[in-house]
Amino acid sequence: QEKLVESGGGAVQAGGSLKLSCAAAGARSSISTVGWFRQAPGKEREFVASIRTDYIKTYSDSVKGRFTISQDNAKTTVYLQMNSLKPEDTAMYYCGSARQWLGGTRATDFRNFYLWGQGTQVTVSS
Repeated sequence: QEKLVESGGGAVQAGGSLKLSCAAAGARSSISTVGWFRQAPGKEREFVASIRTDYIKTYSDSVKGRFTISQDNAKTTVYLQMNSLKPEDTAMYYCGSARQWLGGTRATDFRNFYLWGQGTQVTVSS
């Protein structure tokens, strides 16, 4: 059974760092793109970053230069290194997977991702 499990969230002060992990279990070979999205209370799910198995990466403008997405050599775990965190980064962070290589605007649309983890909370205080 395919499954994604996020971890690494927590509470930090503005300017701090966190590293999120998204571990894939089950049919890992069916995953071609993994994306990180976030959702704050009362807001829509927002694209953060994505990475393909060919290492093509996409970032939202709001995190570019501060966040880095990466994956391990086995491509079983995707990481999101978050630096220079701001209060507006506060949200529940979810990773999602897609069977296709997604790029451009397709990588930023959560409807193109079919499998989701349970989420991990990130809280940044000022």
